[in-house]
Amino acid sequence: MKIGVPTEVKPDEYRVAITPAGVRELTGRDHEVLIQAGAGEGSAIPDAEYEEQGARIVAGAEAVFGEAELILKVKEPQATEVELLRPEHTLFTYLHLAPAPELTRGLCDSGATCVAYETVEDPGGRLPLLAPMSEVAGKIATQAGAFMLEKPLGGRGILLGGVPGVPGATVLVIGGGVVGMHAAFIAIGMEADVYVFDRSLERLRELDVAFAGRASTVFSSSLAIEQMLPRADLVIGAVLVHGARAPSVITREQLGLMKEHAVLVDVSIDQGGCFETSRPTTHSDPTYVEGGVTHYCVTNMPGAVPITSTFALTNATLPYAVALAEHGVREAIARDPGLRAGVNVARGHVTHAAVAHDTGFAFMPVEEALASSAAQAA
Repeated sequence: MKIGVPTEVKPDEYRVAITPAGVRELTGRDHEVLIQAGAGEGSAIPDAEYEEQGARIVAGAEAVFGEAELILKVKEPQATEVELLRPEHTLFTYLHLAPAPELTRGLCDSGATCVAYETVEDPGGRLPLLAPMSEVAGKIATQAGAFMLEKPLGGRGILLGGVPGVPGATVLVIGGGVVGMHAAFIAIGMEADVYVFDRSLERLRELDVAFAGRASTVFSSSLAIEQMLPRADLVIGAVLVHGARAPSVITREQLGLMKEHAVLVDVSIDQGGCFETSRPTTHSDPTYVEGGVTHYCVTNMPGAVPITSTFALTNATLPYAVALAEHGVREAIARDPGLRAGVNVARGHVTHAAVAHDTGFAFMPVEEALASSAAQAA
């Protein structure tokens, strides 16, 4: 199979979808890998390193999309990339379609089969391709929040860990999944006063053990969050519903409970955001102030550390990319039900129930979508 890797064109995105080690695995199985010239430069991977492992360097995204059957990316395709998609393509990338009906429409119109990293599941129902970037994003969220609390950046002027005789900041982490756990670990390490909220008592028990009593765990309710907001200096939103739009956990009205120049970091922004006042930002212009509270809502937080993120991502995605290249979509998802859960759009139809619900599109099971296209081709 011909596998194409274009340069990411989303603003401030420096990751690339594959490393030279990934190329080696694919070319070693007699697949052809096309890399757009310069695609790895943001992650400190020169073209020559890809070529040494058997990749062919091509000029321009048009050449990648024009030849390849399987397209590997990092972020959702931008408008110029959607125009290059064809029914023959399988796209494998992060999509985050629930809050993006326009992109969903574009992908449906392209006829391509689109597999989203963030909804692929392992046998335990976990999200193995979202996890590595969630780990990175969680750690960045606390780092960024600590930085934005500094007075020159518009923050309250408080040091996250304080010093002897002066208390540190109070950090609320809403959501105890992978993002929340790693955000809390960094906040604990910086010696802040940390509270982690989640709706699962089982998860709270796990976190209590993992934190060894260094953070407080709180059953998450609207009242519990509201009661803690006046104390908070930094709030990290880490709420996730598989494939669906993130629920809002802090309303516009509740901002009035918070200290002036406190900071909100919304890691759920890719899925629409978990604060009512959230809107997407970029690394170049990461924050805005609303209700006297600084909002940090960068949609590709791991893109700020592309060397770490690119290698972590390829470690996770490569086995699935190999399966798609070896077997094609139909056979690969028949062999792995967890990969089936990753197919969000296929041949003009939305094939993930949560995405269909949140975008207003009709839902069709992926097998029916692929079968209907095969019937039309016949």
